[in-house]
Amino acid sequence: MKRVTFHTIDRINFRLRHVSKIRSWLEECAKQEGKEIVSLVYVFCNDEYLLSLNQKFLNHDTYTDIITFDYSQQDKIIGEAYLSIERIKENAVIYKVSFQNELLRVLVHGLLHLCGYKDKTNSQCRLIRNKENEKILLFSRFT
Repeated sequence: MKRVTFHTIDRINFRLRHVSKIRSWLEECAKQEGKEIVSLVYVFCNDEYLLSLNQKFLNHDTYTDIITFDYSQQDKIIGEAYLSIERIKENAVIYKVSFQNELLRVLVHGLLHLCGYKDKTNSQCRLIRNKENEKILLFSRFT
């Protein structure tokens, strides 16, 4: 059984490429943080689906690129991450990066939350962004 899995819902037109490479990269990122992935499910969806989750579970009435649900126990990562492909595409344009780069950033952002990183304060945001950048550089080493 795979420890990192990827799914799509709501009939979105998206197919993840380089699944094995991304899976290995995420497992290495967790390992570098002293964690082991037991089960990490990524679900790709649209803006409206993610907005409904944001409203229902977090009482936020805003669009977002990712919501992560953490069921981890100590250093064992167990979680679900829901990603809006629409939001990731739009953010790639806004930040002037490729879709692939923005997708990797959001994937690892969710993982970093499961590793205990927060992004509520300015200093937390800087730290998690630095970690994202560090992990994205690591991705090129995986084949």
